[in-house]
Amino acid sequence: MFALPLTDDAQLRPLEPWQAEEFLAHIDRARPLMDPWIPWADLSTDLGSATATLRRHADRQAADEGRIHGIWLAGTLVGGVMFTGFDAAAGNCEIGCWLEPAGQGRGLVTLAGRRLIDWAFTERGMNRVECRVAAGNERSAGVARRLGMTREGVLRQRSAHRGVRRDSEVWSVLAEEWPPADGPACGDKAAIDRLMHDLFGAFTTTGGRGPDLGVIREVFIPEGLIIKNTDGDPLVYGVGSFVASREKILTDGTLTEFSEAEVAEDTRMFGSVAQRFSDYRKSGFLHGEWFEAVGHKTVQFVRTPDGWRISSLAWDDEPATGG
Repeated sequence: MFALPLTDDAQLRPLEPWQAEEFLAHIDRARPLMDPWIPWADLSTDLGSATATLRRHADRQAADEGRIHGIWLAGTLVGGVMFTGFDAAAGNCEIGCWLEPAGQGRGLVTLAGRRLIDWAFTERGMNRVECRVAAGNERSAGVARRLGMTREGVLRQRSAHRGVRRDSEVWSVLAEEWPPADGPACGDKAAIDRLMHDLFGAFTTTGGRGPDLGVIREVFIPEGLIIKNTDGDPLVYGVGSFVASREKILTDGTLTEFSEAEVAEDTRMFGSVAQRFSDYRKSGFLHGEWFEAVGHKTVQFVRTPDGWRISSLAWDDEPATGG
């Protein structure tokens, strides 16, 4: 059985019927997060139905109509990616993904999705890879966006779950667009622009959406540093501690309806390293009081085998103004 590394402690492997017991335990842990976005979780509620689910996928793989793969983190099954449809003759396929809470915040689904899409384009000669996302499922939409997909439109009331009909967003990427903008084969400046766009977007909580802080682990190298220098004494974070600190204030009511966006930048490239001076604005409710502020970031980048990544970031803010 093959295993493809995603990170130092995560792997992508096939999911097969003999793993039904492990699969069921994982689905039970993931079920609260999957519902209502991924209704097929309801098809695996005991060992018999879990086995039947994996057998159906094995039959579909044998017919070259689909595949299912699990994501293992430190030896525990925490999620997966799959071809929900695969039409080699037409050159079209559809992917899906899911994750339990223990696997969140590491960029694992995006890394695994890239493996599947790359295989579909480079090994199987597919022309189009599609992903359908239930409207309101911001996490899955974020994955589609980071995979370089384009949001094509909405299928109104396409699906029903427990009596509620939901719209589906259609996202896709074409073979001619692969690899995505942060891949090593694409323009350096465009790749860095995309990293910054994803970085700022990770914190947005307006319009009922939640933060997507798994993006931070994807845009930084694992050893990256984030430095807040707004109060005299620099506060230095590693990637993990920074994600934890931001997740707390963005989900415990401290900071709500928050958004920030880059308004000006100066990027300079030096071979396999780069630097960007960035001006940005941000706004939201801090402890229930509206504020607006502008700030400045200096960001350093390095080119890695997987494309450009951020190696360090430092920021300072000008005094905020209240509403």
